[in-house]
Amino acid sequence: MAAEKQQERAAMEQAVEQQVPENGQESAREEEQRLKKLQQENQKLRAAMEALKTKSGKAIRRFEREEQLKPYQAELIRMQQYLESTGTRMIILFEGRDAAGKGGTIRRVTRYMNEKHYRVVALGKPTEQEKTQWFFQKYVQQFPRGGEVVLFDRSWYNRAMVEPVFGFCSDEEYRNFMLGVSGFEKDLVRQGTILIKLYFSVTKDEQAKRFDRRKNDPLRQWKLSEVDVQAQERWDDFTNVKYEMLRKTNTTHAPWTIIRSNDKHQARLNAIKMILNSVPYERLDPKLDFVPDPKVVVSGARELEIMEAQLLKKGKFTH
Repeated sequence: MAAEKQQERAAMEQAVEQQVPENGQESAREEEQRLKKLQQENQKLRAAMEALKTKSGKAIRRFEREEQLKPYQAELIRMQQYLESTGTRMIILFEGRDAAGKGGTIRRVTRYMNEKHYRVVALGKPTEQEKTQWFFQKYVQQFPRGGEVVLFDRSWYNRAMVEPVFGFCSDEEYRNFMLGVSGFEKDLVRQGTILIKLYFSVTKDEQAKRFDRRKNDPLRQWKLSEVDVQAQERWDDFTNVKYEMLRKTNTTHAPWTIIRSNDKHQARLNAIKMILNSVPYERLDPKLDFVPDPKVVVSGARELEIMEAQLLKKGKFTH
C-alpha cells in the first residue's frame, strides 16, 4: 500500500510539473496578446489625437481668417451707407474659371451688408424668349436702383468666355458682343454707375484639386456640373478667350482687375479692398491697410503684358 501511494504521489507531482510550463506558456501568450491590444489601442488613440489636432488647427486658422476679414466687412457697411445717402449705383462683376473662388468671395462681401440694399444675381441659361431679345436686356433688368449694389455671379461676359468655348453662341454673336460691350459699359459709367470687373484667376493644378474635392464631398457635389468636368480638358481654349476678352474689353472707363485666387483667403481679402477703394466714402477705420497685395491683385493691362510675354517666349500661354 505504501509503495502504491508513493507511486501515485510521484505521478501527481510529475503531472503538476508538466502543467506548470503549459500554464506558464498560456500566461505568457495572454500577456503578449494583451500587450499587442494595448499597443493597437494606443496607436488608435494617438491617430485620433493627431486628427483632432489637425481638425482643431484648421478650425482655428479658419476662425482667424474670418476674423481678419471683419474690419473690412465693417468698412463695406460704411461704404454701403455712403451709396445709400448719395443714391449711387454699383455693379460688381465676378468672372473667372470654374472653381476660382467667385462664390466664396461674394458670400464674404455680402455677409454683414444690409440685405435691403444689395442683390446677388446669378442668371441661368437664356429662355426661348430671352434668345429673341437684345443680348444685354436680361442683365439690364437686374441693374441696381440708386443706393443699391448688384453683384453678378457671372455676367454678360459669359458671351466672351463660356459660350464661345462650348459653342453656345455663333461666331457672329460673339463678334457683335465684343464690338458692342465696351460702348455699353462706357454709357453705364458715364451715367454714374460704379462698375467693378473682377476676374478670379486660378491655376490648372489648383482647379483640379478643387474639382476632386467637389467630387468626393457630398456637401459640394451639387457644385460640379458637366461644364466643370470639361473645364480641365478645355483649359487652353479658356485661356485663349480670356486673352481676347482682356485685349478688347480692358478699357480706361471699365478696366479689369485680376485676382490671383489659389489662396482663397487672400483673394477674398484683396477683392474686398479693391471694392472699398472704388468708392470715395469716409473710412470707418483709416488705420486699416487698404493697399491690395500686388502678388494677388494685378491690373488687366499688366495681365495682358504677362500673357503676351509668355506668347513671345514660349509660343503659347502658360496660365
